[in-house]
Amino acid sequence: MRTKALETFLCVAETGGFHAAARKLNVTQTAVSARIHLIEEETGRPLFTRGAGGTSLTEFGQQFKPYAEQILSLWAFASRDLPLQTQNRPALRLGGQLSIWDPLLVDLAVRFEQRFDKLLLTLNYDHDLNMVEAVATHVLDVAITHETPSDRRVTYHELEPELLTLVRTPQTATAEKDLVFVNLELGEIYQDHVRSAVRRASGQTLFLGNCMMALRYVLQRGGCGYFPDYVISQHLASGALEPVEDSVSLPLPMYLVARGDHKEFDDIRCCLEELRA
Repeated sequence: MRTKALETFLCVAETGGFHAAARKLNVTQTAVSARIHLIEEETGRPLFTRGAGGTSLTEFGQQFKPYAEQILSLWAFASRDLPLQTQNRPALRLGGQLSIWDPLLVDLAVRFEQRFDKLLLTLNYDHDLNMVEAVATHVLDVAITHETPSDRRVTYHELEPELLTLVRTPQTATAEKDLVFVNLELGEIYQDHVRSAVRRASGQTLFLGNCMMALRYVLQRGGCGYFPDYVISQHLASGALEPVEDSVSLPLPMYLVARGDHKEFDDIRCCLEELRA
């Protein structure tokens, strides 16, 4: 799909009519109609309805609009700004499974930049993204995941497991009857391990892998949950959290994934192991 078609779509949405868009873009109305038809043909959905009150976006058109804006914004960056920013700078797209390693990815990017000069870093948040598939299809360069990669298009290195500890707010701050377990839903290994903790809690709140949001919730509301040790260490030291007695820590598998031809794989692995050490 051409960018002009997207620009025309946004112009029609802004001006409220094909005639007005044609005047603003200095093209014929036929050209405007053809560009809109191109998008509708590719998406299979109408973008506008025409009536006595003018032209308005359909429900699908309203949903499509922010995507069109984002595509044009990314294209403007890639075509205009990116060539200037990438001079003598390596580019690296990092991904982490279900946000549990979001802070670690930031630390890794900083360490990599310090060690190998300036880095052009792209961070993208999508909790539904399959990390291994994203690396295999060139969406990401490198990813950290807790699922054993089976895709032959990628290579991986097994790291030391990430240790998750069951912690809670102090008993003086949270009554036993109000204890809520925050479930990060980090896959089958995690779910098998946390069942007993869930049974002991009076309620359960799902955060779908967002470790930092879940931690903030526990600290403000009170509750318990499994968190990576590096995330909770300062809160344990301050007394804001405490380990749950008789609980067993969860060693969550950790894999560094890249395509076989990625030249920085060993450098990234070394930086990551240095950080964790």
